[in-house]
Amino acid sequence: MLAAFCTEPGKMELRQIARPEPIPGRVLVKVRNCGICGSDLHWYGGGFPVPAVCPGHEISGEVAEVGAGVEGFAPGDRVAVEPAITCGRCPACRAGDYEICADFKILGTHDAGGFAEYLAMPAYALFKLPDDLDWPTAALTEPLAVGVHGVRLGTVRLGDRVLVLGAGTIGLLTALAARAAGAAEVLITARHPHQRQAAERFGARPFSDGGDDLQAYAFEHPIDVTVETVGGTADTLNQAIFCTRPGGRVVVLGAFTCQPQINALVLMLKEIRLIGSLMYGRNGARADFDVALEVLRQNRDAAAALITHRLPLRRIDEGFRTAADKKEQSIKVTIEP
Repeated sequence: MLAAFCTEPGKMELRQIARPEPIPGRVLVKVRNCGICGSDLHWYGGGFPVPAVCPGHEISGEVAEVGAGVEGFAPGDRVAVEPAITCGRCPACRAGDYEICADFKILGTHDAGGFAEYLAMPAYALFKLPDDLDWPTAALTEPLAVGVHGVRLGTVRLGDRVLVLGAGTIGLLTALAARAAGAAEVLITARHPHQRQAAERFGARPFSDGGDDLQAYAFEHPIDVTVETVGGTADTLNQAIFCTRPGGRVVVLGAFTCQPQINALVLMLKEIRLIGSLMYGRNGARADFDVALEVLRQNRDAAAALITHRLPLRRIDEGFRTAADKKEQSIKVTIEP
């Protein structure tokens, strides 16, 4: 089969490799779509180590074969792939917090990912898709689940005012998740006009990055929860602390490539809770992926509008260049094997 690899920062190449086999307990999935994530752009740009395996973790696909012992799936089933492989036995896994399992592995970093024609996954990592979601929109389940998880950890409640810092795919979908959780108002910082337009489709109020108008608005309209989605080398943690009301919550979703400094005195004086959020897990009997699928289906058209570019696997190098260059007005670039 055909699969993509990053040979060095800024360079993707295609290789012919052996197709994986569905060993017992696993399912062979024919990849139909895989999105380029902001975290992918970190290693593509040299901020993170280049993965040694085929990357890609925002995946929708079709069941091709099932391994021995697999129940509930059959060839032809349409699925979203939760790209996490865990032990399923440790205290974190049993509590539903499998994202902090000591044996946690993620597709595209520790195991072969979705920029390929096929992948094999444990059956527990597959979620059946509703018939009315197309492949590219269905692949948004993974980044939306990240937002759902962050909103859950930040305990966004009915009537809360939520600020999202950053209007990339994760930021925009976090705004959607906050709305679905009952937030009365969602604010979002957006650098580019096309991001502001997307935010408005989700019912969020856009502000310019780091503008004084945002801090003035936050002073007059206290913000209960701020979700940081920028990461990199940004100074957004301090911005989050200054904008959040006393006793509020700050959730960190962005992947930082530096060690950001924060104003710990203001954090202490305002008694703000600073919460890290990694990917997704399960709240009781319900996975964040389940919630994301429900929110995605209810907002299918608005979510689909985030997909600005669709390219075949053979043009993945172009896809990464497009995703990395905001002059292309890209939000979500997806790859279709």
